[in-house]
Amino acid sequence: MEATFAFVDLAGFTALTEAHGDAEALNVIRAFRDRVVGNLRPGDRLVKTIGDAVMLTFPDPRRAVESLRAVLGSELVHHDTVLLPRAGAHHGAAVAADGDFYGAGVNLAARVAGQARGGELLVTAETAMAARDAGVVVMHLGAIELRNIPTPVDIYRVEVTEPSADTAVDPVCQMRVPVGGAAAITLEWAGESLHFCGLPCVASFAAHPERYPAGRQP
Repeated sequence: MEATFAFVDLAGFTALTEAHGDAEALNVIRAFRDRVVGNLRPGDRLVKTIGDAVMLTFPDPRRAVESLRAVLGSELVHHDTVLLPRAGAHHGAAVAADGDFYGAGVNLAARVAGQARGGELLVTAETAMAARDAGVVVMHLGAIELRNIPTPVDIYRVEVTEPSADTAVDPVCQMRVPVGGAAAITLEWAGESLHFCGLPCVASFAAHPERYPAGRQP
C-alpha cells in the first residue's frame, strides 16, 4: 500500500526523564499522545507509540502536512520545561501486517524524522510539493545521506507556523520561500531580487534562466 508515513517525538524528553523520573515522563507521553490524536482526522491513523515517539499514517501528503503542522504548532510545557515536538514524513510504499507497517517507505520516514530538531517538520520531495501546493513556506535543505539509505535523499523543511516576514515564490520549483532571515536565498537578476528554496534551484536558474519567466528578458 501507499501512504504518507510520519514519526513524531519530543525534543528534550530524555533530559526531562532524568530530571523528573519515569512517572512524570509517562504523564508527558500521555499528554503528547492525546495532543497528537486530537489533531488527527478520519483516515489518519496513529499506528503505535515507541517510547516518546509516535508513528502515524495519512492517506496523502497534503493531509500529513496539515495534521503535522497542527501537532507541531504549539509547545508542550511540563514543570516549566518546554518540549518541542519534531517530525519527519515520507510518502511511499509499505507492507501492512498485524496492525503495523514495514518496508522502505517506513524506514525512510524514520530516518528523516531523525534529522529534525525541536519544532521542525522535515519531509521528502512528494510531501514538500504538497506543502507547496497548499501555499506553505518550504525550504530545500539539500541531498542528505541517511543511515542505511543507499543514496542521498532530498530533504525539505516545512514551516510549521506562518512566517512574520514576507514570502516569495521560487521561480524554478514554485515553492513559497521566505525573503528575509538566515534561511533566505536571494539572487539579483536583471535588477530584480529572486528568491529560492535552495542551491539546486539557484543552479538550475543560473544555468538556463530563459526557461523561467523571471529570467526572460523583455
